[in-house]
Amino acid sequence: MSTMGQSAVATQDAELVARIRRGDTVAETTLYEKYSNRIHYLALRQLRSPADAEDVRAETFLRVLEAIRSDRLRTPEALASFVWSTAKNVIRECARQHGREHIEIENLEEDEAHSYEPVFLDPPAIRAVQTVVGRLKPREQAFLRMYYYEELSNEEIAEQLGIKEERLRLIKSRALKRFRELYERLTRKVDTK
Repeated sequence: MSTMGQSAVATQDAELVARIRRGDTVAETTLYEKYSNRIHYLALRQLRSPADAEDVRAETFLRVLEAIRSDRLRTPEALASFVWSTAKNVIRECARQHGREHIEIENLEEDEAHSYEPVFLDPPAIRAVQTVVGRLKPREQAFLRMYYYEELSNEEIAEQLGIKEERLRLIKSRALKRFRELYERLTRKVDTK
């Protein structure tokens, strides 16, 4: 991410922190939507337990929100680093509770290229997904990338696509329906060979 991009993210994070401190529940939801899936993914990857990953996600957000509300986050611009360090600490605590004293947690900072390794998919499934995504319309591809990979808020996605936020639900349902149809067709062809 460029320095200008990092600066914009830091500014957005500082604004988000300020809104949460004022009691804005929409800002709390935005914070959750921004980091939730990545925290769950990191915890699942490290702990290999969906229940533990969900516990880590919940505990991380409880701690982060408590720190923000009680004004213990000294540098609001560093929200992303704070969220990640909190998540890593919670993962380590959870691992210790299960008798795993030392685990290596990879670096998943906000400005990294999101390294979502497809640990749950075998190579043929990965190729099938890539093929299907390549066959989607450009707007559908853009939406799915921003929604699932970049985890942007609905407001940010609507702005980048140049549409009203109310239309996102329609775009999402169409994109997912088309993805499912294409994927099923492709996997049926592979199965019949």
